Amino acid sequence: MARAQPEIRRVTGRKAFLELLVSEGVTHLFGNPGTTELAIMEVVPDFPQLTYVLGLQESIVLGMADGYARASGRLTACNLHCTPGLGHAMGALYTAHMSGSPIIVTAGQYEIGHGLQEPLLYEDLVSIARPLVKWAVEVTRIEDLPRIVRRAAKIAMAAPTGPVFISLPGSVLDQEADIDLGQVTRVIAATRPDDGTLDAMAERLLAARAPLILAGREVAQDHAFAEVAELGLLLGAPIAQEPVAHNVRFPSDHPLCIGDPGRSQEKLRALFDQHDLLLSLGADILKLSAYSTVEPMPPTLELLHVSLRSWELGKNYPAEIAVQADVRETLRALLPRLGARVTPEYAQQAALRARAVRANNWSVRRETLRAHIEPLASQQPIDARVLMNILSEVLPADVVLVEEALTSTPAFNALVALTEQRTYVGMASGGLGFCVPGAIGAALANPGRPVVAVLGDGSSLYAIQGLWTAAHFRLPITYVLANNQGYRIIKERLLAMRHSRRFVGMDLSDPAPDFVAIAQGFGVSAQRLTDPRELASALTQAIASRTPRLLDVVIDRGPL
Repeated sequence: MARAQPEIRRVTGRKAFLELLVSEGVTHLFGNPGTTELAIMEVVPDFPQLTYVLGLQESIVLGMADGYARASGRLTACNLHCTPGLGHAMGALYTAHMSGSPIIVTAGQYEIGHGLQEPLLYEDLVSIARPLVKWAVEVTRIEDLPRIVRRAAKIAMAAPTGPVFISLPGSVLDQEADIDLGQVTRVIAATRPDDGTLDAMAERLLAARAPLILAGREVAQDHAFAEVAELGLLLGAPIAQEPVAHNVRFPSDHPLCIGDPGRSQEKLRALFDQHDLLLSLGADILKLSAYSTVEPMPPTLELLHVSLRSWELGKNYPAEIAVQADVRETLRALLPRLGARVTPEYAQQAALRARAVRANNWSVRRETLRAHIEPLASQQPIDARVLMNILSEVLPADVVLVEEALTSTPAFNALVALTEQRTYVGMASGGLGFCVPGAIGAALANPGRPVVAVLGDGSSLYAIQGLWTAAHFRLPITYVLANNQGYRIIKERLLAMRHSRRFVGMDLSDPAPDFVAIAQGFGVSAQRLTDPRELASALTQAIASRTPRLLDVVIDRGPL
């Protein structure tokens, strides 16, 4: 198809900027305006196809954009207020960077030349943003604006996806010139290995006596659930979910899924010791958190690694075969080669391995856990496992889940089935404050679907004013606050790692935050729950209301 002829017309920088965003497919602009953003705000009403979403602080603005991008897989944009605004958003930008969220992040900048006088709010925005984005640039001429925005969109959406940053000086936005706005470019990354590599992978997989598949974020992003399931059945291999909760990774309730093994080096080593080959599909090897002297990867465990992110290949552990390619396209080419090589004897052994996995898969373990916690069903304060179990039973089929529950996360992972590609987003970076705004972005990305956000009381307070935006847009979000009245995860780690019970600065008491009053103050209906017998009906009613609700569930405080 021939390239369209350039359409040169006279336009202001501010209008050109929004036209470019819209033509790149951006439907929502998340923002918190200040003086340096007035040029953009002046023309926002001229673009009814672009929804402006106000957040009350810049970390919330970026968190909403991150949630939208992760729940939709689409490009989005957020506009921050110069240096303090970008500074407020840096923690959220770190999370978006870790999540690989395709976001065009912009910040208003003073007019070119005015920065020389070092006015209030001025700093080199590009230098601040650069470490956490794929590309950072300042526009210095209106004529460059189309090329910069087009390039930013292309880079953000090119695999591996991620945020980009543009500094927008007011003088450029107010300029007017005859310019061509250009066209959209998207990079196709649906690549597969060469035939020789595929043959080597097939032979190595079939030579393994006890293979293990690790399904990472790219499995869901590449829509490769069916291919991974077919591979698992052919090999008789258990399928573990990557320990970082970017997305669903692989359906929890699949017969071969053994769930999320967690980020404990000891638990990972116990799992890996049972296998002689690890096939990592679109996962990090291994992104952990707290230090341990235990090495999670046995020296005898061979690694095959497929990922579009070349940086992750062999980063911490050498891979026998490391392939930079699309997971689904790789498996589509690999599966026929494997099938042609499978002997009746191998198929019999694979069936025996698969039977053993089914006997202790995620679903079986969930039922075992349910039986274990059944005696705790009426206990007060509420056990987090009881809360997550009841939640798992009342969730509607079309729900979208957002989670930042910290000490309640293991119970969430063990009891709540995650099944569809873009119906769950978790705390991918370890930084708090994503869940409240992230749920807003997820709801805007999935209009008509209920959203349930599960989070801790401590993490909620990093972004609690995001509730105002949920109320303003009347979004169908139910915030389930697992309230243990403190930073329980820090208490547990202090006790386990430092053998100390001196819990200074770890209690949210004297006074305890009144989450019901806080939520109601931002326009969100709220209820405090202490009796486990009320949980099922309260959760069901809140979700069915299709309005923003907050349930403050008082759970066990943990170490005292």
